[in-house]
Amino acid sequence: MSLQSSLERLASYRAKNARASQDIFRNGLLVLQKGGFKKLGDDGWTFLEQLTLASIDVGRLDKADQCLQLLVDKFPNSPRVDCLVGIRMEATEPPEIVLKYYADILEADSANAAIWKRRISVLRRTGKVDKVVNELVQFLDTFYTDVEGWLELADIYASCNQYDHSLQALTHVLLLTPQNPFYVLQAAETAYTSEDFPLAIKMFLTVVDMTDADDSEQLLQESTPLGITVRAWFGVKLCARRIAQNANLKSLSNTSSPKNLELLDELATERLRVAYSSSGQKGEIAKGRQEVFAWVAAPLA
Repeated sequence: MSLQSSLERLASYRAKNARASQDIFRNGLLVLQKGGFKKLGDDGWTFLEQLTLASIDVGRLDKADQCLQLLVDKFPNSPRVDCLVGIRMEATEPPEIVLKYYADILEADSANAAIWKRRISVLRRTGKVDKVVNELVQFLDTFYTDVEGWLELADIYASCNQYDHSLQALTHVLLLTPQNPFYVLQAAETAYTSEDFPLAIKMFLTVVDMTDADDSEQLLQESTPLGITVRAWFGVKLCARRIAQNANLKSLSNTSSPKNLELLDELATERLRVAYSSSGQKGEIAKGRQEVFAWVAAPLA
C-alpha cells in the first residue's frame, strides 16, 4: 500500500467521521512511520488525533502515546488534546483517577463540554446511575441542544425501566431534530413500552408519513414498505390490537385513541402483506412471511 493511497483513505474516513479503527490504524501506522503526516500541514494534527483514537481502540497504546506526545508538544494547553489524554487514561487508569483528572479540568473550565461528557461516560461505566443522571441533567441544563446528551439520558432511564422519563427525554430530542424519523420511531417504541398506546400509534403513523416517499393514496398502495417503515407498520398493528382489547384505556399523555381504529388495522395488515410479499432484491424481508401472514390475519379484538 502506497503512502498516497493511505493518506487518501484516511482523509476519506475523516470526511465521513468514520471510526474504522483497524483500517485507520493500519494505514495510519504507515503514514506515521514514513513521516507522511508532516506533508499534510495543519491536517497533520487532525491525522494524529485520528490515529490516537484508532490506536486506543485496537490496543496499541504505545502508538497512541507517541501520537499524543506530538500533540501535547504542539498544543500544550489545548482542551481538545486534554480530552484525548483523558481517553487514553481511561484505557489503563482506575475510574477514580480519570474522574479526578476530568474534575480538575472542569474546575478550571466548567464550559468544557467534551470533558464533561467524558466524565459522564466514566461515571456510567462505574454503575453509579443516580450520580450519572444528576450530572447529565446539569449538563443538559447548560447545553440544552446536545442531542447525544438527551439520547443518553433516555437510554439510562430505559435501562432502569423508567420509560415515562425516557419518553420525556426523547421529546426534547424530537424538538431539536424533528426531521429524523429514527428518533420518532424510538419515541414511538418507548411510548408503546410505557403502555401509552394512543401516543405510540400516533408516533408510528408519523414515522410512516415521514418515510413513505409518496403522499398519494394510489401511489401508497402501489409502493412497497421498506426499512423502518415496515417496523412502524408493525407498531401500528400492535397498538391497534392493544387499544381494541381495552376500551377504557387511558393515555398518560392524554392522547386520544384514533376513531378509525379498524381502518388503520386493515391498512397496517395490507402494508405488511405487501412488504412480506416482495420479490427480487427487496425479498430479503420476505423470510418468515407465512408466520407474519398468520399473525396479521388474526382478528383485531
